[in-house]
Amino acid sequence: MNYKLEGAIRRNRTKFIICLILWLFLTIVFVAPLSFTIFQASNNGNFLLEVFIEKIAINITNPFETLSGIFTQGATHNFISLLFIFTIFYLLAFFIGFAKSAPKNEYTDFEHGSSDWSQRGEQYQILSRNKGIILAEDNYLPLDKRGNVNVLVVGRFRFW
Repeated sequence: MNYKLEGAIRRNRTKFIICLILWLFLTIVFVAPLSFTIFQASNNGNFLLEVFIEKIAINITNPFETLSGIFTQGATHNFISLLFIFTIFYLLAFFIGFAKSAPKNEYTDFEHGSSDWSQRGEQYQILSRNKGIILAEDNYLPLDKRGNVNVLVVGRFRFW
C-alpha cells in the first residue's frame, strides 16, 4: 500500500503547486466576488436578485477592489463561509484525482525488457560487447557461450 502513496506523490509533484495556484486564482476571481455580491444583494435583510445580477459582473472584473470591499464593508463572514465550502469541494476533487493517479501495482512506470537489470558492465560477464546475436545496443549474446543460448524475440518487424 505504501508504494501507491509514494508513486502518486512522485507523479504529482508539479501538480500540487499548480492546484494551489489554481485554488488561489479561483478564490480571488470567483469566490471573493460571489461572496461580496451576495453580501451587497442581501444588505438590508432580504436578497434582491436585480442587485445581484447588476453587481456580479462589476465585482468579477475588479477582483482586488472586491477584496478590499470585503474587509472594509464587513463582509468577511460571508467570504470565509463561502471560501470554506469552496475549499471542501476543491479538496474533495483534488483527492479523488490524487487517488486515481496512484499506481495500480508495484511495478508501474518500470520499463519491461530493458538492460537496467545490470550496473557497471555486469552484463558483459554473460553478454558480449561486439559480436554475437544482437539483443540491444552494445549487448550481444555470444555464440560460443556454454549452456543455453536460446533467444526469445518479443515484438514485430515492420517492412516498408
